[in-house]
Amino acid sequence: MTMRDKLDLLDKRRAESEQGGGAARLKAQHDKGKLSARERLDLLLDEGSFVEFDRFVTHRSTDFGLDEQIVYGDGVVTGYGRIDGRLVYVFSQDFTVFGGSLSETHAEKICKVMDLAVRNGAPLIGLNDSGGARIQEGVVSLGGYADIFLRNTLASGVVPQISAILGPCAGGAVYSPAITDFTYMVRGSSYMFVTGPNVVKTVTHEDVTMEELGGADTHAATSGVAHFAFDSEPALLHAVRDLFRFIPSNNVETPPRGAGTDPRDRRDEALLDIVPDNANKPYDMHEVLRRVVDEGEFYEVQPDYAANVICGFAHLGGYSVGIVANQPAVLAGVLDINASIKAARFIRFCDAFNVPLVTFEDVPGFLPGVAQEHGGIIKHGAKLLYAYCEATVPKLTVITRKAYGGAYDVMSSKHIRGDFNVAWPTAEIAVMGPKGAVEILFRKEIADAPDAAAAMDAKVAEYSDKFANPYVAASRGYVDDIIDPRDTRPRLIDALETLQTKRDRNPPKKHGNIPL
Repeated sequence: MTMRDKLDLLDKRRAESEQGGGAARLKAQHDKGKLSARERLDLLLDEGSFVEFDRFVTHRSTDFGLDEQIVYGDGVVTGYGRIDGRLVYVFSQDFTVFGGSLSETHAEKICKVMDLAVRNGAPLIGLNDSGGARIQEGVVSLGGYADIFLRNTLASGVVPQISAILGPCAGGAVYSPAITDFTYMVRGSSYMFVTGPNVVKTVTHEDVTMEELGGADTHAATSGVAHFAFDSEPALLHAVRDLFRFIPSNNVETPPRGAGTDPRDRRDEALLDIVPDNANKPYDMHEVLRRVVDEGEFYEVQPDYAANVICGFAHLGGYSVGIVANQPAVLAGVLDINASIKAARFIRFCDAFNVPLVTFEDVPGFLPGVAQEHGGIIKHGAKLLYAYCEATVPKLTVITRKAYGGAYDVMSSKHIRGDFNVAWPTAEIAVMGPKGAVEILFRKEIADAPDAAAAMDAKVAEYSDKFANPYVAASRGYVDDIIDPRDTRPRLIDALETLQTKRDRNPPKKHGNIPL
Protein backbone atom coordinates (compact mmCIF):
# COMPACT_ATOMS: atom_id res chain seq x y z
CA MET A 1 0.00 0.00 0.00
CA THR A 2 1.17 3.50 -0.77
CA MET A 3 1.18 6.29 1.80
CA ARG A 4 -1.98 7.70 0.23
CA ASP A 5 -3.69 4.31 0.52
CA LYS A 6 -2.68 4.12 4.16
CA LEU A 7 -3.99 7.62 4.80
CA ASP A 8 -7.27 6.68 3.15
CA LEU A 9 -7.47 3.66 5.49
CA LEU A 10 -6.69 5.90 8.45
CA ASP A 11 -9.46 8.30 7.48
CA LYS A 12 -11.88 5.40 7.12
CA ARG A 13 -11.07 4.04 10.56
CA ARG A 14 -11.26 7.50 12.10
CA ALA A 15 -14.72 7.88 10.63
CA GLU A 16 -15.70 4.46 12.01
CA SER A 17 -14.48 5.43 15.45
CA GLU A 18 -16.70 8.52 15.41
CA GLN A 19 -19.84 6.53 14.58
CA GLY A 20 -20.01 4.99 18.06
CA GLY A 21 -22.69 2.33 18.20
CA GLY A 22 -24.08 3.26 14.80
CA ALA A 23 -26.84 5.46 13.37
CA ALA A 24 -29.75 3.55 14.91
CA ARG A 25 -28.37 3.76 18.44
CA LEU A 26 -27.43 7.41 17.99
CA LYS A 27 -31.02 8.13 16.92
CA ALA A 28 -32.28 6.34 20.02
CA GLN A 29 -29.97 8.52 22.10
CA HIS A 30 -31.32 11.67 20.46
CA ASP A 31 -34.91 10.46 20.87
CA LYS A 32 -34.32 10.42 24.63
CA GLY A 33 -33.28 14.07 24.47
CA LYS A 34 -29.63 13.14 25.01
CA LEU A 35 -26.57 14.20 23.06
CA SER A 36 -23.85 11.87 21.81
CA ALA A 37 -20.51 11.60 23.59
CA ARG A 38 -18.80 13.75 20.95
CA GLU A 39 -21.60 16.32 20.73
CA ARG A 40 -21.18 16.89 24.45
CA LEU A 41 -17.47 17.52 24.06
CA ASP A 42 -18.18 19.99 21.27
CA LEU A 43 -20.37 22.04 23.61
CA LEU A 44 -18.06 21.75 26.61
CA LEU A 45 -14.75 22.64 25.00
CA ASP A 46 -13.47 25.59 23.00
CA GLU A 47 -14.19 25.07 19.32
CA GLY A 48 -11.62 22.87 17.62
CA SER A 49 -9.55 22.37 20.77
CA PHE A 50 -10.27 18.68 21.46
CA VAL A 51 -7.42 16.23 20.93
CA GLU A 52 -8.43 12.59 21.23
CA PHE A 53 -6.46 9.72 22.74
CA ASP A 54 -6.90 5.99 22.17
CA ARG A 55 -9.59 6.24 19.50
CA PHE A 56 -8.62 2.82 18.11
CA VAL A 57 -8.67 0.94 21.42
CA THR A 58 -10.98 -2.09 21.47
CA HIS A 59 -11.99 -4.50 24.22
CA ARG A 60 -10.02 -7.67 24.85
CA SER A 61 -12.78 -10.01 25.96
CA THR A 62 -13.92 -12.93 23.81
CA ASP A 63 -16.62 -14.15 26.17
CA PHE A 64 -20.38 -14.23 25.51
CA GLY A 65 -20.09 -13.11 21.90
CA LEU A 66 -18.02 -9.99 22.54
CA ASP A 67 -15.44 -11.17 20.01
CA GLU A 68 -18.07 -10.47 17.36
CA GLN A 69 -18.71 -6.89 18.59
CA ILE A 70 -15.59 -4.85 18.08
CA VAL A 71 -16.11 -1.07 18.27
CA TYR A 72 -13.30 1.46 18.10
CA GLY A 73 -12.97 3.45 21.33
CA ASP A 74 -14.78 0.81 23.42
CA GLY A 75 -17.52 3.11 24.67
CA VAL A 76 -15.59 6.14 25.90
CA VAL A 77 -14.04 9.15 24.19
CA THR A 78 -10.96 10.50 25.98
CA GLY A 79 -8.45 13.29 25.49
CA TYR A 80 -7.84 16.94 26.29
CA GLY A 81 -9.13 20.31 25.19
CA ARG A 82 -9.52 23.89 26.34
CA ILE A 83 -12.07 25.91 28.27
CA ASP A 84 -11.53 29.63 27.68
CA GLY A 85 -8.02 28.70 26.59
CA ARG A 86 -7.24 26.67 29.73
CA LEU A 87 -6.17 23.03 29.46
CA VAL A 88 -8.60 20.38 30.75
CA TYR A 89 -8.62 16.59 30.43
CA VAL A 90 -11.90 14.89 29.65
CA PHE A 91 -13.63 11.58 29.19
CA SER A 92 -17.08 11.18 27.69
CA GLN A 93 -18.83 7.83 27.96
CA ASP A 94 -20.75 6.67 24.90
CA PHE A 95 -24.03 4.99 25.78
CA THR A 96 -24.48 3.86 22.15
CA VAL A 97 -21.57 1.39 22.59
CA PHE A 98 -22.43 -1.47 24.94
CA GLY A 99 -24.58 0.96 26.95
CA GLY A 100 -21.42 2.84 27.92
CA SER A 101 -20.50 -0.09 30.14
CA LEU A 102 -17.07 -0.10 31.70
CA SER A 103 -14.62 -2.74 30.52
CA GLU A 104 -10.94 -3.26 31.24
CA THR A 105 -9.84 -1.13 28.27
CA HIS A 106 -12.57 1.46 28.87
CA ALA A 107 -11.20 1.93 32.40
CA GLU A 108 -7.61 2.07 31.15
CA LYS A 109 -8.51 4.92 28.82
CA ILE A 110 -10.07 6.89 31.67
CA CYS A 111 -7.12 6.17 33.97
CA LYS A 112 -4.70 7.46 31.34
CA VAL A 113 -6.33 10.91 31.16
CA MET A 114 -6.64 11.01 34.96
CA ASP A 115 -2.90 10.39 35.31
CA LEU A 116 -2.15 13.04 32.70
CA ALA A 117 -4.42 15.57 34.44
CA VAL A 118 -2.51 15.18 37.71
CA ARG A 119 0.89 15.11 36.01
CA ASN A 120 0.15 18.30 34.07
CA GLY A 121 -1.81 20.12 36.77
CA ALA A 122 -5.04 20.38 34.77
CA PRO A 123 -8.68 19.82 35.79
CA LEU A 124 -10.45 16.55 34.98
CA ILE A 125 -14.01 16.52 33.66
CA GLY A 126 -15.96 13.28 33.40
CA LEU A 127 -19.12 13.06 31.29
CA ASN A 128 -20.82 9.98 32.71
CA ASP A 129 -23.42 8.01 30.74
CA SER A 130 -22.99 4.34 31.53
CA GLY A 131 -24.98 1.25 32.33
CA GLY A 132 -22.28 0.19 34.82
CA ALA A 133 -19.73 -2.62 34.79
CA ARG A 134 -19.59 -4.77 31.67
CA ILE A 135 -21.06 -8.01 32.93
CA GLN A 136 -19.26 -10.14 30.36
CA GLU A 137 -15.88 -9.12 31.79
CA GLY A 138 -16.77 -9.90 35.40
CA VAL A 139 -14.19 -9.01 38.02
CA VAL A 140 -11.92 -7.35 35.45
CA SER A 141 -14.45 -4.56 35.00
CA LEU A 142 -14.83 -4.24 38.77
CA GLY A 143 -11.06 -3.89 39.01
CA GLY A 144 -11.28 -1.11 36.45
CA TYR A 145 -13.66 0.82 38.69
CA ALA A 146 -11.30 0.43 41.63
CA ASP A 147 -8.42 1.76 39.52
CA ILE A 148 -10.52 4.87 38.82
CA PHE A 149 -11.57 5.31 42.46
CA LEU A 150 -7.96 5.24 43.60
CA ARG A 151 -7.02 7.95 41.13
CA ASN A 152 -10.02 10.06 42.14
CA THR A 153 -8.82 9.87 45.72
CA LEU A 154 -5.17 10.65 45.00
CA ALA A 155 -6.13 13.54 42.70
CA SER A 156 -8.47 15.04 45.30
CA GLY A 157 -7.15 18.43 46.37
CA VAL A 158 -4.51 18.34 43.61
CA VAL A 159 -6.62 19.16 40.53
CA PRO A 160 -10.33 20.01 40.36
CA GLN A 161 -12.48 17.04 39.40
CA ILE A 162 -15.89 17.66 37.85
CA SER A 163 -18.57 15.02 37.17
CA ALA A 164 -21.46 15.51 34.77
CA ILE A 165 -24.12 12.79 35.06
CA LEU A 166 -25.82 12.61 31.66
CA GLY A 167 -27.52 9.24 31.83
CA PRO A 168 -27.63 6.28 34.22
CA CYS A 169 -24.96 5.97 36.89
CA ALA A 170 -25.58 2.96 39.10
CA GLY A 171 -23.89 0.52 41.44
CA GLY A 172 -20.17 0.97 41.93
CA ALA A 173 -20.09 3.63 39.21
CA VAL A 174 -21.59 6.22 41.58
CA TYR A 175 -18.55 6.33 43.84
CA SER A 176 -16.28 8.03 41.35
CA PRO A 177 -18.58 11.08 41.03
CA ALA A 178 -19.07 11.03 44.81
CA ILE A 179 -15.33 11.54 45.34
CA THR A 180 -15.08 14.35 42.79
CA ASP A 181 -15.51 18.00 43.74
CA PHE A 182 -18.72 18.97 41.94
CA THR A 183 -21.50 16.87 40.42
CA TYR A 184 -23.92 18.16 37.76
CA MET A 185 -27.14 16.38 36.72
CA VAL A 186 -29.93 16.78 34.13
CA ARG A 187 -33.59 16.49 35.06
CA GLY A 188 -35.43 13.61 33.41
CA SER A 189 -32.43 11.84 31.92
CA SER A 190 -29.68 11.38 34.53
CA TYR A 191 -29.88 9.06 37.52
CA MET A 192 -27.62 7.95 40.34
CA PHE A 193 -28.28 5.10 42.76
CA VAL A 194 -26.42 2.22 44.36
CA THR A 195 -29.37 -0.11 43.67
CA GLY A 196 -32.14 0.59 41.17
CA PRO A 197 -35.92 0.64 41.66
CA ASN A 198 -36.36 -3.08 40.86
CA VAL A 199 -33.87 -4.17 43.51
CA VAL A 200 -35.36 -1.74 46.02
CA LYS A 201 -38.81 -3.20 45.41
CA THR A 202 -37.54 -6.75 45.80
CA VAL A 203 -35.64 -6.09 49.02
CA THR A 204 -37.73 -3.43 50.80
CA HIS A 205 -41.07 -3.70 48.91
CA GLU A 206 -40.96 0.03 48.18
CA ASP A 207 -42.36 1.21 44.84
CA VAL A 208 -40.29 4.10 43.55
CA THR A 209 -39.52 5.54 40.13
CA MET A 210 -36.00 6.14 38.83
CA GLU A 211 -36.58 9.89 39.09
CA GLU A 212 -37.81 9.67 42.69
CA LEU A 213 -35.02 7.32 43.73
CA GLY A 214 -32.05 8.93 42.05
CA GLY A 215 -33.07 11.77 39.75
CA ALA A 216 -31.49 15.19 39.52
CA ASP A 217 -33.91 16.97 41.85
CA THR A 218 -33.71 14.17 44.41
CA HIS A 219 -29.94 14.46 44.64
CA ALA A 220 -29.83 18.26 44.31
CA ALA A 221 -32.43 18.95 47.01
CA THR A 222 -32.77 15.88 49.25
CA SER A 223 -29.59 13.81 49.39
CA GLY A 224 -27.07 16.53 48.57
CA VAL A 225 -25.18 14.12 46.30
CA ALA A 226 -25.50 16.50 43.33
CA HIS A 227 -24.46 20.14 43.45
CA PHE A 228 -26.46 21.31 40.42
CA ALA A 229 -29.56 20.25 38.46
CA PHE A 230 -30.40 21.54 34.97
CA ASP A 231 -33.22 21.14 32.49
CA SER A 232 -30.97 20.32 29.51
CA GLU A 233 -27.52 19.05 28.65
CA PRO A 234 -26.45 22.28 26.90
CA ALA A 235 -27.36 24.29 30.01
CA LEU A 236 -25.36 21.89 32.18
CA LEU A 237 -22.30 21.99 29.94
CA HIS A 238 -22.41 25.79 29.80
CA ALA A 239 -22.51 25.88 33.61
CA VAL A 240 -19.45 23.63 33.82
CA ARG A 241 -17.58 26.05 31.55
CA ASP A 242 -18.73 28.94 33.74
CA LEU A 243 -17.31 27.33 36.88
CA PHE A 244 -13.79 27.74 35.51
CA ARG A 245 -14.10 31.53 35.77
CA PHE A 246 -13.63 31.09 39.53
CA ILE A 247 -11.36 28.11 40.18
CA PRO A 248 -7.67 27.47 39.39
CA SER A 249 -6.31 24.57 37.37
CA ASN A 250 -4.50 22.97 40.32
CA ASN A 251 -3.54 23.37 43.95
CA VAL A 252 -0.42 25.47 43.38
CA GLU A 253 -2.01 28.09 41.14
CA THR A 254 -4.05 31.10 42.17
CA PRO A 255 -7.66 31.40 40.99
CA PRO A 256 -8.33 33.33 37.77
CA ARG A 257 -9.06 37.04 38.11
CA GLY A 258 -12.39 38.49 37.12
CA ALA A 259 -12.84 41.47 34.85
CA GLY A 260 -12.53 43.86 37.79
CA THR A 261 -14.58 46.53 36.03
CA ASP A 262 -16.99 47.04 38.94
CA PRO A 263 -15.61 50.03 40.94
CA ARG A 264 -13.82 48.78 44.04
CA ASP A 265 -15.04 51.77 46.08
CA ARG A 266 -18.68 51.27 45.14
CA ARG A 267 -21.06 51.82 48.08
CA ASP A 268 -24.66 50.65 48.02
CA GLU A 269 -27.23 52.65 49.97
CA ALA A 270 -29.67 49.71 49.93
CA LEU A 271 -27.43 47.82 52.38
CA LEU A 272 -28.66 50.17 55.12
CA ASP A 273 -32.21 48.84 54.84
CA ILE A 274 -31.77 45.11 54.19
CA VAL A 275 -31.42 43.99 57.81
CA PRO A 276 -34.78 44.57 59.58
CA ASP A 277 -34.95 46.53 62.83
CA ASN A 278 -36.80 43.58 64.35
CA ALA A 279 -34.13 40.95 65.08
CA ASN A 280 -36.68 38.16 64.64
CA LYS A 281 -37.69 39.21 61.15
CA PRO A 282 -36.04 37.35 58.24
CA TYR A 283 -34.34 38.80 55.18
CA ASP A 284 -32.69 37.32 52.08
CA MET A 285 -28.90 37.17 52.41
CA HIS A 286 -28.70 36.89 48.62
CA GLU A 287 -29.59 40.58 48.51
CA VAL A 288 -26.54 41.41 50.60
CA LEU A 289 -24.26 39.25 48.46
CA ARG A 290 -25.49 40.66 45.16
CA ARG A 291 -24.87 44.22 46.34
CA VAL A 292 -21.34 43.47 47.52
CA VAL A 293 -19.77 41.19 44.87
CA ASP A 294 -18.57 42.26 41.41
CA GLU A 295 -21.43 42.96 39.00
CA GLY A 296 -23.82 41.17 41.38
CA GLU A 297 -22.72 37.80 39.90
CA PHE A 298 -22.86 34.85 42.25
CA TYR A 299 -22.24 31.23 41.16
CA GLU A 300 -24.18 29.39 43.84
CA VAL A 301 -23.29 25.81 44.74
CA GLN A 302 -26.04 23.42 45.93
CA PRO A 303 -28.73 26.12 45.88
CA ASP A 304 -31.52 23.60 46.50
CA TYR A 305 -29.91 21.70 49.38
CA ALA A 306 -29.68 22.93 52.98
CA ALA A 307 -30.78 26.40 51.88
CA ASN A 308 -30.27 27.77 55.40
CA VAL A 309 -26.62 28.19 54.41
CA ILE A 310 -25.48 29.70 51.11
CA CYS A 311 -22.27 28.63 49.37
CA GLY A 312 -20.83 29.77 46.08
CA PHE A 313 -18.22 31.64 44.10
CA ALA A 314 -17.93 35.30 43.16
CA HIS A 315 -15.37 37.96 42.38
CA LEU A 316 -14.53 40.85 44.68
CA GLY A 317 -12.41 43.57 43.11
CA GLY A 318 -11.49 40.96 40.52
CA TYR A 319 -10.36 38.45 43.16
CA SER A 320 -12.05 35.04 43.07
CA VAL A 321 -13.61 34.18 46.45
CA GLY A 322 -15.66 31.41 47.98
CA ILE A 323 -18.63 32.72 49.95
CA VAL A 324 -20.31 30.99 52.89
CA ALA A 325 -23.33 32.79 54.31
CA ASN A 326 -26.12 32.05 56.75
CA GLN A 327 -29.56 32.53 55.20
CA PRO A 328 -32.01 34.15 57.65
CA ALA A 329 -34.87 33.57 55.20
CA VAL A 330 -34.62 29.78 55.72
CA LEU A 331 -34.86 28.33 59.23
CA ALA A 332 -33.63 31.73 60.50
CA GLY A 333 -30.15 30.84 59.19
CA VAL A 334 -29.66 28.19 61.85
CA LEU A 335 -26.95 25.55 61.38
CA ASP A 336 -28.18 21.96 61.13
CA ILE A 337 -26.68 18.67 59.99
CA ASN A 338 -27.13 19.22 56.25
CA ALA A 339 -25.99 22.84 56.32
CA SER A 340 -22.86 21.92 58.27
CA ILE A 341 -21.90 19.17 55.82
CA LYS A 342 -22.62 21.37 52.79
CA ALA A 343 -20.55 24.30 54.03
CA ALA A 344 -17.69 22.14 55.36
CA ARG A 345 -17.07 20.43 52.04
CA PHE A 346 -17.23 23.71 50.15
CA ILE A 347 -14.74 25.30 52.56
CA ARG A 348 -12.32 22.41 52.15
CA PHE A 349 -12.49 22.73 48.36
CA CYS A 350 -11.70 26.44 48.57
CA ASP A 351 -8.84 25.83 50.97
CA ALA A 352 -7.38 23.07 48.78
CA PHE A 353 -7.40 25.33 45.72
CA ASN A 354 -6.31 28.67 47.19
CA VAL A 355 -9.69 30.39 46.98
CA PRO A 356 -10.09 32.97 49.79
CA LEU A 357 -13.15 32.52 52.01
CA VAL A 358 -15.61 35.30 52.75
CA THR A 359 -18.23 34.54 55.43
CA PHE A 360 -21.43 36.53 55.94
CA GLU A 361 -22.76 35.65 59.36
CA ASP A 362 -26.26 35.84 60.78
CA VAL A 363 -26.67 32.69 62.84
CA PRO A 364 -28.82 32.08 65.93
CA GLY A 365 -27.05 28.81 66.73
CA PHE A 366 -27.38 25.11 65.94
CA LEU A 367 -30.82 23.61 65.33
CA PRO A 368 -32.18 21.94 68.50
CA GLY A 369 -34.25 18.77 68.53
CA VAL A 370 -34.18 15.03 69.05
CA ALA A 371 -33.81 14.29 65.33
CA GLN A 372 -30.75 16.52 65.07
CA GLU A 373 -29.10 15.15 68.20
CA HIS A 374 -29.78 11.53 67.26
CA GLY A 375 -28.67 12.29 63.70
CA GLY A 376 -25.27 13.38 64.98
CA ILE A 377 -25.38 17.18 64.91
CA ILE A 378 -22.41 17.15 67.27
CA LYS A 379 -20.07 15.36 64.86
CA HIS A 380 -21.57 16.98 61.75
CA GLY A 381 -21.36 20.46 63.22
CA ALA A 382 -17.77 19.64 64.15
CA LYS A 383 -17.04 19.06 60.45
CA LEU A 384 -17.81 22.70 59.76
CA LEU A 385 -15.71 23.81 62.72
CA TYR A 386 -12.85 21.56 61.60
CA ALA A 387 -12.99 22.88 58.03
CA TYR A 388 -12.78 26.50 59.12
CA CYS A 389 -10.04 25.79 61.66
CA GLU A 390 -7.95 23.84 59.17
CA ALA A 391 -8.25 26.37 56.33
CA THR A 392 -5.14 28.47 55.71
CA VAL A 393 -6.45 30.61 52.85
CA PRO A 394 -7.40 34.21 53.65
CA LYS A 395 -10.56 34.18 55.79
CA LEU A 396 -12.77 37.27 55.98
CA THR A 397 -15.96 37.51 58.04
CA VAL A 398 -18.79 40.04 58.13
CA ILE A 399 -21.31 39.72 60.98
CA THR A 400 -24.52 41.31 59.73
CA ARG A 401 -26.76 40.43 62.68
CA LYS A 402 -26.85 37.42 64.99
CA ALA A 403 -23.74 35.56 66.10
CA TYR A 404 -24.94 33.44 68.99
CA GLY A 405 -23.35 30.68 71.03
CA GLY A 406 -21.05 28.05 69.60
CA ALA A 407 -22.15 29.02 66.10
CA TYR A 408 -20.33 32.35 66.61
CA ASP A 409 -17.12 30.40 67.21
CA VAL A 410 -17.68 28.09 64.25
CA MET A 411 -18.41 30.71 61.59
CA SER A 412 -14.80 31.76 60.95
CA SER A 413 -14.40 33.72 64.17
CA LYS A 414 -11.17 35.44 65.15
CA HIS A 415 -10.51 32.61 67.58
CA ILE A 416 -10.12 30.06 64.77
CA ARG A 417 -7.68 32.12 62.72
CA GLY A 418 -10.05 34.53 61.03
CA ASP A 419 -7.89 37.14 59.30
CA PHE A 420 -10.34 40.00 58.91
CA ASN A 421 -13.46 40.08 61.06
CA VAL A 422 -15.85 43.01 61.00
CA ALA A 423 -19.39 43.62 62.16
CA TRP A 424 -22.24 45.84 61.11
CA PRO A 425 -23.79 48.02 63.84
CA THR A 426 -26.78 45.64 63.76
CA ALA A 427 -24.60 42.73 64.95
CA GLU A 428 -25.61 40.84 68.09
CA ILE A 429 -22.71 38.80 69.49
CA ALA A 430 -23.71 36.85 72.59
CA VAL A 431 -24.02 33.42 74.14
CA MET A 432 -27.69 33.33 73.17
CA GLY A 433 -30.59 35.58 72.24
CA PRO A 434 -31.79 38.13 74.81
CA LYS A 435 -35.07 36.37 75.64
CA GLY A 436 -33.48 32.97 76.18
CA ALA A 437 -30.68 34.43 78.27
CA VAL A 438 -33.09 36.37 80.48
CA GLU A 439 -35.28 33.30 81.03
CA ILE A 440 -32.24 31.51 82.44
CA LEU A 441 -30.55 34.35 84.35
CA PHE A 442 -33.61 35.96 85.92
CA ARG A 443 -36.14 33.14 86.06
CA LYS A 444 -36.86 33.46 89.79
CA GLU A 445 -36.83 37.25 89.79
CA ILE A 446 -39.30 37.42 86.93
CA ALA A 447 -41.52 34.75 88.44
CA ASP A 448 -41.71 36.69 91.74
CA ALA A 449 -42.40 40.05 90.08
CA PRO A 450 -45.93 41.50 90.37
CA ASP A 451 -46.03 41.90 86.59
CA ALA A 452 -43.98 39.05 85.10
CA ALA A 453 -44.43 40.24 81.50
CA ALA A 454 -43.23 43.74 82.29
CA ALA A 455 -40.29 42.38 84.27
CA MET A 456 -39.37 40.13 81.35
CA ASP A 457 -39.50 43.03 78.89
CA ALA A 458 -37.34 45.17 81.13
CA LYS A 459 -34.69 42.50 81.57
CA VAL A 460 -34.68 41.71 77.84
CA ALA A 461 -34.13 45.40 77.08
CA GLU A 462 -31.34 45.55 79.67
CA TYR A 463 -29.63 42.45 78.29
CA SER A 464 -29.99 43.70 74.71
CA ASP A 465 -28.41 47.04 75.56
CA LYS A 466 -25.50 45.33 77.24
CA PHE A 467 -24.84 42.28 75.07
CA ALA A 468 -26.90 42.29 71.84
CA ASN A 469 -24.44 44.54 70.06
CA PRO A 470 -20.94 44.29 68.56
CA TYR A 471 -19.16 46.60 70.99
CA VAL A 472 -18.20 44.11 73.70
CA ALA A 473 -16.57 41.87 71.09
CA ALA A 474 -14.89 44.89 69.52
CA SER A 475 -13.51 45.99 72.88
CA ARG A 476 -11.81 42.62 73.16
CA GLY A 477 -10.47 42.69 69.61
CA TYR A 478 -12.67 39.77 68.59
CA VAL A 479 -13.85 41.88 65.66
CA ASP A 480 -11.39 44.19 63.96
CA ASP A 481 -13.89 46.96 63.33
CA ILE A 482 -17.54 47.92 63.29
CA ILE A 483 -18.26 49.24 59.83
CA ASP A 484 -20.90 51.10 57.88
CA PRO A 485 -22.69 48.43 55.82
CA ARG A 486 -22.18 50.60 52.73
CA ASP A 487 -18.42 50.17 53.16
CA THR A 488 -18.57 46.36 53.13
CA ARG A 489 -17.42 45.96 49.53
CA PRO A 490 -14.42 48.36 49.63
CA ARG A 491 -13.31 47.09 53.04
CA LEU A 492 -13.39 43.44 51.89
CA ILE A 493 -11.50 44.22 48.69
CA ASP A 494 -8.85 46.14 50.61
CA ALA A 495 -8.48 43.25 53.07
CA LEU A 496 -8.18 40.73 50.22
CA GLU A 497 -5.32 42.74 48.76
CA THR A 498 -3.45 42.81 52.07
CA LEU A 499 -3.89 39.04 52.45
CA GLN A 500 -2.43 38.08 49.06
CA THR A 501 0.89 37.41 50.77
CA LYS A 502 -0.59 35.56 53.73
CA ARG A 503 1.55 32.74 55.13
CA ASP A 504 -0.06 30.22 57.41
CA ARG A 505 0.77 26.55 57.93
CA ASN A 506 -0.70 23.70 59.88
CA PRO A 507 1.52 21.41 61.99
CA PRO A 508 3.33 18.71 59.95
CA LYS A 509 1.25 15.53 59.83
CA LYS A 510 0.15 12.82 57.44
CA HIS A 511 -3.43 14.11 57.67
CA GLY A 512 -5.93 15.07 60.33
CA ASN A 513 -8.84 12.93 61.48
CA ILE A 514 -11.89 14.99 60.53
CA PRO A 515 -15.05 13.79 62.36
CA LEU A 516 -16.68 11.91 59.49
